[in-house]
Formats: sequence, structure tokens, C-alpha cells
Amino acid sequence: MPVTVTELTPTTGVEITGLSGSRLVDPGVAEECLTALERRGVVIYREADVDDADLVAFSRLLGEVVPLPMGGHPTHGEIQRITRDPSKSPLAAYRESTFFWHIDGTTEQVPNKATLLTARQVSDDGDGDTEFANTYAAYEALPRAEREELDGLRVVHSFAASQLLVTPDPSPRERAAWDRNPAREHPLVWTRGSGRRSLLIGATAGEVTGRPAADGRALLGRLLDWATRPEFTLRHRWRQGDLVIWDNTGMLHRALPYGPGSARLMHRTSLLGEEAVA
Repeated sequence: MPVTVTELTPTTGVEITGLSGSRLVDPGVAEECLTALERRGVVIYREADVDDADLVAFSRLLGEVVPLPMGGHPTHGEIQRITRDPSKSPLAAYRESTFFWHIDGTTEQVPNKATLLTARQVSDDGDGDTEFANTYAAYEALPRAEREELDGLRVVHSFAASQLLVTPDPSPRERAAWDRNPAREHPLVWTRGSGRRSLLIGATAGEVTGRPAADGRALLGRLLDWATRPEFTLRHRWRQGDLVIWDNTGMLHRALPYGPGSARLMHRTSLLGEEAVA
């Protein structure tokens, strides 16, 4: 099958057909993928049908894979199963928070470099599509004066902030469980070694350091509304076997809602962040 490459929006996304299975596990393919991620933020391999071993092998060609302390695949410990079925994942109860825009790994010292997600099963009714928002493009489109105003601001990210969007009035036991996950402070404007800059915002962003709580939430909400405008976003409609990879340093993402009984099952790997946040 010939390989075809299609750019999807003016700023974001490239779709590749004709590469599947072990053909992806190739240093040249990995190098092309990294280049596309740098330019376009999201790379979609349609109906790639990678098995778990090849998913891990391809991930390792792209970077260092995040080890999972819990919720991992029984035979491939780097793979996390994304589902709302508690029999398949101990983290199923928390998946509703992924319906809100977020960035992976914001409670780590350095958020994840990239995420790989492949569809093992898709919803029969088409629910559970994934949307992306390009925070490189959103930052660059801000007026210069506003960009300068954001420089130097820092934001506290926490698991609790994301869970409060789902359960705004938690019990003391629920809140205590959330707070066992450490919060992390990051710059609002995330600068890479290359000089590229993006907004580090989303569901885990709970407060702006040094600002009154209400003012901080208002600023974060306004920036999130800006970054998720139609001109910065891309919607992926899943087919079984699709493999989607995104540059987590410059893309917000969210799953469109799907029910607890949905057949939707994704396998995910994540890559460790490589550069200090500045």
C-alpha cells in the first residue's frame, strides 16, 4: 500500500495512511514522526493496527517511555489501558476528568514530551472522539502586550483541580485521596530549548501564584477559552486500529464524553519530558 501524508488544518495535524504494524518500528519512520510532531503537533496513523509489543518498541524509538506505578497492562508495563470499565483499569473511575481540556503529566517535574494512543475498541455509537488544541498557535496569536503580561507568571497544577471539575463538592475522604497526589508549580508560558513557547494550562491548572484566587481562575479560564477556539483545534474521529501521537508540550487534548458502559478501549504510552520547563 502506498504511503500518503495529508495535512489536516492550517496549523495542526497530519494524517498518514499506508503504514501499519511492524512497519512503524523503524528508525526512519520514527525520525519522520518526530519532525512532523515538531511542525504539526499531532500525527495520525490511520488503521495502523500496532500490537502492544510494537507500540512499546515504536514509543522507545521516539523517546524514553514513562514507567507506570499502577494501572498498567499486565504484560507490557509501559502501557496504560484507557477505559471506563473498572474490570480493565483501576483508574477507570477517574476517566471522566479527561472530558476536560488537559495536558498530560502536569503534576510531574517536567510534563510528558508526547503521548501515543491507539484504539483497541471504539464506541459503537461513535462517542469518545479526541479533540486537540494547539497552544503554540494560540500563544503566538495573542497580542504582543498580552504575551508580555503573561511572562513570569506561574501556575499551580494539581490532580484535585481536575477532579473538582467532575465532583465540585467532594467528601472529605475523596478530597484526601486527591490530595495524596502532589501539586506542582509551572510557568504559565512554557518555553522549550528551541525557543518555541506555548501555554501550560488546562484542567489541572488551579491557581496563579501570587494572584487572588478569583483573578487567577478568571485569567486561566480566559486563556483556555482562547486556546480552544475553532481556529486552533482539531477533532479526531476514531477508527479501530488508529494510532495517534501528539506533542504534549504544545497540545491540549480531551476525550468527548462516552458512557461507563462504552466499549471504548485505548492503549496508551507516554514519553518522559526532555527539557526543563522555563
